[in-house]
Amino acid sequence: MTVKRMDNVGIVVEDIDAAIEFFSELGLALEGRMPVAEEWAGRVTGVRGQRVEIAMMRTPDGHSRLELSRFDAPAIVSDHRTAPVNSLGYLRVMFTVEDIDDTLTRLAKLGATVVDEVVNYENVYRLCYIRGPEGILIGLAQQLGQQGSRENPMESTR
Repeated sequence: MTVKRMDNVGIVVEDIDAAIEFFSELGLALEGRMPVAEEWAGRVTGVRGQRVEIAMMRTPDGHSRLELSRFDAPAIVSDHRTAPVNSLGYLRVMFTVEDIDDTLTRLAKLGATVVDEVVNYENVYRLCYIRGPEGILIGLAQQLGQQGSRENPMESTR
């Protein structure tokens, strides 16, 4: 059997309110927020005795979700928030935006900074990485002109 669809991407944060505000400004909608402390959750994650608050945010197209988690227990064991882009493991999530300049202006008010610069990729996309709340790495892509089916900025490099 193959995957039916991606349900969500999870990001662990210290300040869940700031993360919700940031991703809401980016255009995601808060679907729900709740504590999770039941024994079954630790059996799923391998983190027994966990007490976590989660907030589920849905993308504007309704197809994807972002799960923000703040752990009350156990204590956080590692911190990858300032890892460079060439670090192993999950590192970033990328969003398509209508206007990258407007998005950057709005997110800067919430502390976002551009990692290096906004670049033009073959006059098809404007792309950049930003650091959001707590250093979370996020990619932004603005499609330029009418490019039809080219939805992935890396598609032509494969």
